[in-house]
Amino acid sequence: MLRLTDVAVKKRPRKTWVVLTIALIVVATLLVSGIWSRVKARNTLNQETARAALPSVSVVSPKQTAPAEEIILPGNVEPYISSPIYSRTNGYLKKWYVDIGARVKQGQLLAVIDTPEVDQQLQQSLSNLNTAKANLALAQITRNRYQGLLRSNAVSQQDVDNAVGTYNANEAIVQANQANVKQLEALQSFEKIYAPFDGIVTARNTDIGDLINSGSGGGTKTDLFHIAQPGKLRVYVNVPQEYSQGIKAGMTADLSLAEFPDRKFQGKLVRTASAINVTTRTLLVEIEVDNFSGTLLTGSYAEVHLKIPTQASTLLLPVNALLFRTEGLRVGVVKDGKVVLTAVTPGRDFGNQIEVVSGLKPDDQVIINPPDSIVSGQQVQVVQASLPGDIK
Repeated sequence: MLRLTDVAVKKRPRKTWVVLTIALIVVATLLVSGIWSRVKARNTLNQETARAALPSVSVVSPKQTAPAEEIILPGNVEPYISSPIYSRTNGYLKKWYVDIGARVKQGQLLAVIDTPEVDQQLQQSLSNLNTAKANLALAQITRNRYQGLLRSNAVSQQDVDNAVGTYNANEAIVQANQANVKQLEALQSFEKIYAPFDGIVTARNTDIGDLINSGSGGGTKTDLFHIAQPGKLRVYVNVPQEYSQGIKAGMTADLSLAEFPDRKFQGKLVRTASAINVTTRTLLVEIEVDNFSGTLLTGSYAEVHLKIPTQASTLLLPVNALLFRTEGLRVGVVKDGKVVLTAVTPGRDFGNQIEVVSGLKPDDQVIINPPDSIVSGQQVQVVQASLPGDIK
């Protein structure tokens, strides 16, 4: 007969076995989990160590230029018409009627010069002319009388010829004195200084009582006034030779001045010198700007903005991306984490940037400040990537 105690004894070993099995599974799981965590941590550490061992580089993508390139050049603002006003006669300034800033019309009286020497010479010439006319009248009477007496043989032919010669000589003297009087009258008319054109008086270099020298006697002449016509302005600009082929008459130009920071004035390129200056290697161009309001002042400094059409869109790189090797100019391009030394053809130099004619694409990643020891195939780590066209 089976007893309950015997059943309990038989069941106890089976329960113990189950507990041991579960414990073994838990221990094995913990061991495997710990080993896996260690292996994973070690792999991560190895990857970080390998990554840290790679050279770090900063890259930039080339900047693509527009079909039209804008250049900014210094220019001088000058009046369309500008002239110094000189005296054509000697004397002393008697009176002036306009001062700086005055607007004058063509033919307006500017000043009067007192010319005592010219006045005296004119009076003497008039007296000489009157004397010559009196002598001519007497010679004419004598000539006519002798010609009448010749018909009655009262005088000889020689006497008649002498009378005719005297008349002709006196006639020439009269003509000479008349010319001298006209010359002195012209000099006397120069006592009054008139404006040659409409404009603004930009300078007055004389005052009442000043000695005026026309320069005719070898003296040094000075301008009495300076008049400018500011309604239309000329701006002269020296364009570098490399841009000369893109300069054409009819192009528009924008002017910016320091006194008008938020405003631009439009002008038109009207002509060029059609020759390169051998000293500066620049092309002189002239730009016309309307200034009927008088806003712009002559003599100002301006920055001239010109848009020069280019043959095609080109790429720009910072100059600190270039590598100068014995085999030629190179740049380091990063592809799939490796360096590819690429040959490039340089174009125009813009200081901190240089034009790349060939060898690159707009989406290439070019290394900035590459070390001299860098070689093709070298693995690198990009730590800073600029956006395409973002050149610092």
